[in-house]
Amino acid sequence: MGKKSKRGSGPRPGSNRAERVAARKARQAASMAPPPRPFAGLASECDFVALRTFVASATARLELTEPADTRNDVSIVTILPGAGPALARESGGATEGLVGLQTEPDRMALPVELAAAIAWAAHADAGSEFDLEAADESPSLDEVLKADAVLDITVHQDFSWWFPEGTEVPAEIAPMFERANDSVLPTARLVVDSGSGAPWWVDAGERAHLRWIRPEPEDDLMAAMARLHAAGRLTMGEGSRFAGSFRTHGLLVPVFDLDSEMHHEEWQAGLNQLDQWLGEALADSSELTIAERSSRDGIRGRQVTLR
Repeated sequence: MGKKSKRGSGPRPGSNRAERVAARKARQAASMAPPPRPFAGLASECDFVALRTFVASATARLELTEPADTRNDVSIVTILPGAGPALARESGGATEGLVGLQTEPDRMALPVELAAAIAWAAHADAGSEFDLEAADESPSLDEVLKADAVLDITVHQDFSWWFPEGTEVPAEIAPMFERANDSVLPTARLVVDSGSGAPWWVDAGERAHLRWIRPEPEDDLMAAMARLHAAGRLTMGEGSRFAGSFRTHGLLVPVFDLDSEMHHEEWQAGLNQLDQWLGEALADSSELTIAERSSRDGIRGRQVTLR
C-alpha cells in the first residue's frame, strides 16, 4: 500500500511556507479593505485632505483640546521648509508651533504621527524641530484636536509665512525659496450654502479647475453624479466641464475644468446650483435607470491625475 500523499494538506504550522502564505493572505485582505480615511471624525476632514494633497501654500490655527493658556499656539500648514513634520519658532514675543501636512507620502500611521507632532508643537521651545523617532507619546488626533472645530484657512500666494515678520530669507535657502514661490498657483477655497465638502478652485494657467472633496461614501456619490450626468446637470454652468474624479485619503474628489478667464467668485452661483442638485440626487434612493447606470460606468472610467 502506497504512502498517503501530503499534497493539498497545506503548509506545516510554524514553517517558513506557512508564514509566506499567511503574509500573502494578509496582503490580499488589505487590498480588499476600503481605503483608510486618516482624518475621519474631524469636522474639517475634507479640508485636511486638500491641504495634505494639493493646496500649495496655506495655514490654519488649530483648536486643541488643551487650554490655550497652558501651551503654544499651533497652526497646521501645507508644507514646511525641507518638508519637515513640525517646528517651533518665536513670533511676536511668544512661541508658536507649525505642523506640516505635506511630508512623507502614503504614511500608514499618518494620524498617529500628525497627532504626535501637534502634541510636541504645543510645548516645544522656540528654535527646535520635531523628531518623530524621539517622540515619547503617541496620542490620537481626537485626543489633541477638537473634532468639531472648523479650520479657518488662510491661503497664501507665496511662502513668506515661512519666516517670522521682519526677518530676512537666509541666503543659503534663497534659491529654494524662489522656486517654491514660483510653484504656487492662484488658489481659493469656495463655500457652498449647504457647507458640504471642500470645494477648491485652482488656476493652472490654460484652464482653471474645481476640485470638490466630498465626505460621502464613494458608491453613494457615484450614483448621485450619475443621476445628474444622465439629466445633463453635472455642470457648474457655461464654461465648465466635468473632467472626472480622483481618490485620495479614502475620499472621492470630483473635478471640473473651468474657464480661466472667469474669477473664482463668478462660479459661486453655479456651484451652489450644482450643490443643490447633488444634495437632491444623494437623497434619491431609487434604483438607477439604464441611462444612469451607463453614466455611472462612464464616470468611473474618467479618472484624473493631479499634476
